[in-house]
Amino acid sequence: MRFSIIKLFLVVIFFSLSVSSFAQETKVMVMEIKSDIDPRTSRYVDLALDYATETNPDIIIIEMDTYGGTVHDAKDIVEDLLDYETPIYVFIDKDAASAGALISIACDSIYMARGSSIGAATVVIGDGTAAPDKYQSYMRSTMRATAEETGRDPAIAEAMVDEDIEIEGVTKAGNVLTFSVSEAIANGFCEAQVNSIDEIMERHGISDYSIDRFEVGSVEKVIAVFLNPFISGILLLVIVGGIYFELQTPGVGFPIIAAAIAMVLYFVPYYLNGMAENWEIIAFMIGVIFIILEIFVIPGFGIFGISGLILTLGSLILVMLNNDVFDFTFVSADEVFIAITTALAGVFGAILILFFGGVRMTQTKLFSRIALLAVQKSDEGYTSSYLTKDMIGKEGTAYTVLRPSGKIIIEGDLYDAFTRGGFIKKGTEIVVISDEGTSLKVKPAND
Repeated sequence: MRFSIIKLFLVVIFFSLSVSSFAQETKVMVMEIKSDIDPRTSRYVDLALDYATETNPDIIIIEMDTYGGTVHDAKDIVEDLLDYETPIYVFIDKDAASAGALISIACDSIYMARGSSIGAATVVIGDGTAAPDKYQSYMRSTMRATAEETGRDPAIAEAMVDEDIEIEGVTKAGNVLTFSVSEAIANGFCEAQVNSIDEIMERHGISDYSIDRFEVGSVEKVIAVFLNPFISGILLLVIVGGIYFELQTPGVGFPIIAAAIAMVLYFVPYYLNGMAENWEIIAFMIGVIFIILEIFVIPGFGIFGISGLILTLGSLILVMLNNDVFDFTFVSADEVFIAITTALAGVFGAILILFFGGVRMTQTKLFSRIALLAVQKSDEGYTSSYLTKDMIGKEGTAYTVLRPSGKIIIEGDLYDAFTRGGFIKKGTEIVVISDEGTSLKVKPAND
C-alpha cells in the first residue's frame, strides 16, 4: 500500500513537470530585411543577432522584402545566419531577389506569402547591366555552397544566377530562374504558403508564443540621422570652417574643437556601418597634414597643397560610397553624384561663408573675447625690436655657423642673427644690415 502511494506521488510529479514544460511559452524574435542589402543591412543583422544572444529566443524569423544589393554584404549576413544555432525562418512577404534570395536560402525554413517570388540572383552593376563573369562565378559558387549547407538543391540555386543552366522540368537555358510560391514549394525552396507569422507558428503546432520585434536602439537611430547627405554636408562645412579659423587664429581652441567633433560625427557613423574604411580615414588625416605643411612650412601652393586637397576631398567622397577600395562596380551613378555633390557643397559652402561672413564675424563681441584684435602701430611708439640702441652697421664675428640663423658676437655681447639666405661659417667677420625684430640680419663683412 505504501509502495502504491509513493508510485502515485511520483506519477503526479512527473505529470506536473510535463505539463509545465509543455505549457512553456515559445519566444519568437522577428527582424526585418526590407531595404537594399548594403553595409547598413549587414550591421542591422549583426545587432539583431547580438540582441538574440541576449534574449535567447526559441525561433528567429526574418521578414523579407528586397530586390537585393551588394554580394559581399549579403555573404557576410549569410555567414552570420549559418553560424547561428537558433532555428532561423524567413517569411518572404513580397520579393527575395538577388542577394535576398541568397539570404533566404541560408535560413533553416522558407515561407512565402501569396504572390511573392524568390530568385533572379544574377549580379548586376550600378547601371543595372550584368556584372563581369568573375562576379557571376563568385555568386554561383556562393549560392551553390549555401544551398548545400541548408539541404536544398545546389543546381537550382546556381540556376538562379546563371541563365545558361538548364534543369529539366525546372528551367530552360536563356532564363534566369525565379520561383513563384507554388514552384518554390514543388522544388524544395519553400515549406509552405502562409499569410502571417501566426500561420508559421500554427504549422509548427505552437499556440502559446510571444513575438519580440527587434528595433535598433536610440544610438543607432542617431547614427542613421548623421548618414543623411544633408547632415553630412553641414558637418563638412563645420570641419572646413573650423580648421580654417583655427589656422587664422592659432591658440583660440574653439574652432578646432568644433572641427574635431564634426569629424567624429561625420566619420564614425559611416565607419560603424562598414562604409568608411581605415585607409579612407587615414587619407583624410594625411591630406589635412599636407595642407597645414603647405601653409606653415612650405609657403606657396605646390605639390603638398594640391595633394592635400585631393586626399581630403577624395576621402570625404569615398567614405559615403560602398566601394571596394577603387572598385566602383556595384556603386550606382546616383550614389556617386550624391557623394560628390554633398562633399563639394560642404567644402565650397564653407569657403563662401568664410569669404562673406568671415569679416563680419571678426567684428562681433564674441570674437573680440577670444581673439586679440588690438593693433600696435609704430607711430604710437610700438616696435618689434627689443634692442635699446641702433645696431645697423655694427661689425662682429659669427659665434656659430649661420645656416641661415645662429649666434653672433658684437663688442663682447651675444646676439641671435640670421643671414639673407646664405651660409656663413663660424668665425667669419660679419656686419649688421637690419636690427628689426628679435634677431639681427647680417652679411659677411667682405661681401
